[in-house]
Amino acid sequence: MISPLSSVSPERDAPANPTMSKETPRRPARHRARARLIAFFALAALVAASLAQAGCVKSYVNASPNLRWWLFSNFGAQHICPEMLKRGAGLKLAPGGNIIGRFFPDQCRYEINDPAKTLAVHFGGTGYAWTPVAGRMGFSATMSVEYRPDFYLSDEAVYVWARFNRLIYGPDFKIGSVENKVVDWAATQTPAGYLANTFGNQLVQSQLSSGFTVVRSDEGDDFSLGILQPPARPAHPFTTSGSDRYVFANETTEVRYGQVDFLGPFEVADSDQALFLRFRAAGPEVEALVVTRGAGDRWRGSLQLGAPLGPPPESPLTGFRLPPAGEVRQKLKLQPGQYYVVIDNSAAVGQVAPAWNPLAVVGGATTTVSYTAELGDADSSF
Repeated sequence: MISPLSSVSPERDAPANPTMSKETPRRPARHRARARLIAFFALAALVAASLAQAGCVKSYVNASPNLRWWLFSNFGAQHICPEMLKRGAGLKLAPGGNIIGRFFPDQCRYEINDPAKTLAVHFGGTGYAWTPVAGRMGFSATMSVEYRPDFYLSDEAVYVWARFNRLIYGPDFKIGSVENKVVDWAATQTPAGYLANTFGNQLVQSQLSSGFTVVRSDEGDDFSLGILQPPARPAHPFTTSGSDRYVFANETTEVRYGQVDFLGPFEVADSDQALFLRFRAAGPEVEALVVTRGAGDRWRGSLQLGAPLGPPPESPLTGFRLPPAGEVRQKLKLQPGQYYVVIDNSAAVGQVAPAWNPLAVVGGATTTVSYTAELGDADSSF
């Protein structure tokens, strides 16, 4: 059994109150991303002092596994848990497939093994997934995974790899609820319980066994399961702005009839920033609702424990329709904090009421939503 997880936890609608003098102009989002990148590899400046050109620094670092490990273990590992806790991870039944559920880590700690050059990450959280017949399944999971981390400095980005080494513990997967109450009753007393847990274990383990790649550039962090080699980038449904905006997500999700999907949470750090959202929907018309992270977590938590779908505990800040034709763009000027964008394909929550479909229990009336979420300066055009 792993030891208790550390007290690291995600922020809940924590407002940012930056204090800046009138003489100090606020830097664009892209410049702030570059500043974080530079700070992340600040130690490279020590190497640069003895080398003539920046290109030599990259070559020297890329050619030295020991130096890369030293840089990562001393300057990169500490960012693993804070980054993991910021937002949910999409769950897919197959690599390259659409998202059918999400896992939201809420506990995390890490350990460094210098002799082995490995990083053990111990984390836990809750989530949900949609399955035929059973409907929405709420679950919790804890696990410990050992990775062999590494990175590569290219001209345009930093490639950070986490190669799966071994599963230390778990996943300890527990079902919080099953929407179909007959299946829910059976899950605690018959082999259906084994099937549900087996499905859950496969779903979670599939996100771990292939390792992952984070491509960090001025445009944001781009995540992909598996190991990508430069200059490859993850495939996405949208071509992003390519401007001064930071890309949170660029993916495709399936929202079944009578279900909601929680995109994010997305953080607005400064009062001069805005969320830039683009959507393309295929299927019955659905609705997007914007809620604070605190309200979204309470709403999501109750659904994962079996509460019937209903309105959120606080009124949405805004909402808009996503018709099944064309592209929808929304620029949202929000106060500093963290927010979910919830896609609603039900008659129980928002203003859009999709018609009942007798095949809904096996996936009928599903709406597929491709979207991108970006953070940028509020005064920039869209």
